[in-house]
Amino acid sequence: MKTHEVTNQPPPLVDYNAFERDPDLIEAVNQDGAAWAHSQLLEFGKLVGSEQVIQWGFEANENPPVLHTHDRFGNRRDEVTFHPAWHDLMRLSIEHQLHCLPWREPRPGAHVARAALLMLASQNEAGHTCPLSMTYASIPVIRKQVEIAREWQGHILQPNYDIRFVPVAEKAGALIGMGMTEKQGGSDVRMNTTSARPLGNGQYLLTGHKWFCSAPMSDAFLVLAQAPGGLSCFFLPRWTPHGERNRFHLQRLKNKLGNRSNASAEVEFDAAWARIIGDEGRGIATIMEMVNYTRLDCVLGSAGLMRQAVTQAIHHARHRKAFGKFLVEQPAMQNVLADLYLESAAATILALRLASAVDRSNASEKERCFARLAIAAAKYWVTKRCPGQVAEALECLGGNGYVEDCSMPRLHRESPLNSIWEGSGNVNCLDVLRILAKEPESRESFFAEIRLCKGADSRLDATIETLEASLTHAPTECDARRTSEQLALILQASLLIRHGPSNLAEAFCSSRIAGDWGHNFGTLPGASYFQALLDRAWA
Repeated sequence: MKTHEVTNQPPPLVDYNAFERDPDLIEAVNQDGAAWAHSQLLEFGKLVGSEQVIQWGFEANENPPVLHTHDRFGNRRDEVTFHPAWHDLMRLSIEHQLHCLPWREPRPGAHVARAALLMLASQNEAGHTCPLSMTYASIPVIRKQVEIAREWQGHILQPNYDIRFVPVAEKAGALIGMGMTEKQGGSDVRMNTTSARPLGNGQYLLTGHKWFCSAPMSDAFLVLAQAPGGLSCFFLPRWTPHGERNRFHLQRLKNKLGNRSNASAEVEFDAAWARIIGDEGRGIATIMEMVNYTRLDCVLGSAGLMRQAVTQAIHHARHRKAFGKFLVEQPAMQNVLADLYLESAAATILALRLASAVDRSNASEKERCFARLAIAAAKYWVTKRCPGQVAEALECLGGNGYVEDCSMPRLHRESPLNSIWEGSGNVNCLDVLRILAKEPESRESFFAEIRLCKGADSRLDATIETLEASLTHAPTECDARRTSEQLALILQASLLIRHGPSNLAEAFCSSRIAGDWGHNFGTLPGASYFQALLDRAWA
């Protein structure tokens, strides 16, 4: 009908290169030693921004996984089936080695390159990145047990996605999940009641449950259970050495707010066969190495969501007119968009710096110590900033942003999750306090890093001095969040001053450090750098 002519609506944002459009990610990759991966990132960025892969994201999210506890004859099946789009996304990411790149190609900058790949993948359908993250983080723990590493590492490090539910010896690739929390304890894993009965030669039978089991379709899991010597870490495969299904029973899948394409399950162990990793009673220390990597991925995932949110908002504003001008030309909207971009850019440069610290940790004790404190503080801060930033970006699209045909509702539902995963906000902040109190070398390495820009901005210098003075007395638990926030902010400011454009650093220090800022996005001081920030955001 002539009355149904569509005008003043933006075109779909498809067939663009998500890496090429992101100058902050490009510069961080180059700065942190992964320039060699530029061609791979360009290729992956083009795929992630393609109409086909974007459609896979919608389809995977709209068709959640299905649990099959039994077959039609009443036998235990304990399998999860997924929509074909999920498998397409998994295959794409595994072929690009998001689950194993630094371990398969241990060259300088490999963790940085893999971090950039994960950020790009998170911008489409973040749910499928969970099993990739678990698998990536499992390798350092598995390597602690030579026999397990010999049997499994070769399969995990393959860029092959093999969905068959068969013993690992028959597979072309393998994925690893994790199960720590239980009904009665949650983050307090010392309250775990799952028991581990020793059989000898490092073998145990596990009986108990897990309230959240990540990626239950994986081929094996790292789990915590109570052995005679205390809480310990175990490697639990889906198949026993005799080729039988392990007594690992899926009870139900969680009906989650977001992350719908990914399966999270409650599981029961009924004398399930497993092998110990590390010593009895050292389970938390053993599995925490895995958690440090997955916490890094939480920061990367949130940074990816924030980048996609501001990308969608600016795309809409560049094509939508109101009151005679495009939205992107209107001062109030410019302030909002510039502020949203500023938050995204600061998250990106911080996330990639953490990845570079991980990359250098084996060769540098200073970098290892820096990463220990910086990852905990950044995991708290960036994942907390993400939901508010995404919600504001959604509002830039008006009613269109609130409709499921758009990707914004999915980003909005996804945005709180990284703050909950791998220790909620308070857990990470209390970890920050423990590191400050018990690991002085981590504190020293952290402040040595932020002092690299000393003298460049008097406001930041004063803030650093005030924070250092306050830390002469151990912060109380009531100060845990404030302390973690301040650590993350001064690190972001330092990185932007040293590596970012001057107008980006100035905007961040004026607002986030000096406090010339309101309580919501869109309250940056002045307007002199708005256009420059928006031009950079839409490279």
